[in-house]
Amino acid sequence: MKDLSATSGTAASLIEPKALMTIRNLELRARVVVEGFWSGIHRSPYHGFSVEFTEYRQYSPDDDPRYLDWRVFARSDRFFIKKFEDETNLRCYLVADQSRSMTFGTPGYTKAQYAATLAATLAYFLYLQGDAVGLLTFDERLRDYLPARHRTGHLRHLMQALEKPAGGRQTDLATALTNIAGIARHRGLVVLLSDFLIPLEQLDPALTILAAGGHELCLFQVLDPAELTFNFDKPAMFEDLETGRTLYIDAQGLRQEYLGKLEAHCSGLHKRCDELGAFYQRLDTTRPLELALFDFLRLRMQRRRRVRRATPHRAIANFA
Repeated sequence: MKDLSATSGTAASLIEPKALMTIRNLELRARVVVEGFWSGIHRSPYHGFSVEFTEYRQYSPDDDPRYLDWRVFARSDRFFIKKFEDETNLRCYLVADQSRSMTFGTPGYTKAQYAATLAATLAYFLYLQGDAVGLLTFDERLRDYLPARHRTGHLRHLMQALEKPAGGRQTDLATALTNIAGIARHRGLVVLLSDFLIPLEQLDPALTILAAGGHELCLFQVLDPAELTFNFDKPAMFEDLETGRTLYIDAQGLRQEYLGKLEAHCSGLHKRCDELGAFYQRLDTTRPLELALFDFLRLRMQRRRRVRRATPHRAIANFA
């Protein structure tokens, strides 16, 4: 599958995250991304991506009127909605890191703001699809938990939890995932949004438990451009945001060693995700959110194809 960014006309219309972050209301921000995504899809050569449908269902007041089929209405004088192939009645749990390390940011906004916007975008998109969405936020402790639901008012509560500023001191992703494994008794999709700057041996047991429980895992590693390039020109004092420890570093002298260790860490995480059958995507916080949403839908389509190949003689009605 080709990336939306391969289309110059579509790429030119993508919203820069820096401009997007000037929208103070998180739900409105998510809506702008989703509507921009659909608009870009319909203007691009990949018009068929995620818009092929298998049947119709009768329109109900909660449906998005954009998906009404007016040609069918002209023939039947009744309102029908196109039922998309990737409608899944999905149960999705968003797990968002709101620890102190996520408060780092050089483009004018933080990793936490970017991750919260992505989580809100996914929640808004899935809600429009009729899927149940839950949320767990954490730092060194669990902060907010909302069960996976699709009902009036639930999306607003979810947005309010995501709007809370990141804080705390440390990151305890392992405990958050262990709690999700205990809470989520029905198999579903678990989307993790974090910088994952913790030892992999702390993360691996919890990921293994979730995968063994039949959950589909999607990891978005959110990193700041400065973390990815370490493009500092002069020696400077660096502070660990979680421990408060300061260290005077010759940035240029340590750049190659730092980049090598970062790449080894990210590669190790990616490899472990592959072993568990999990989806992994590293995101620079300057990457347009529409492309991150595209990454998510690419995961859904890839999994649908795998399921169809595994069960060629059955109609797949449900992913989860």
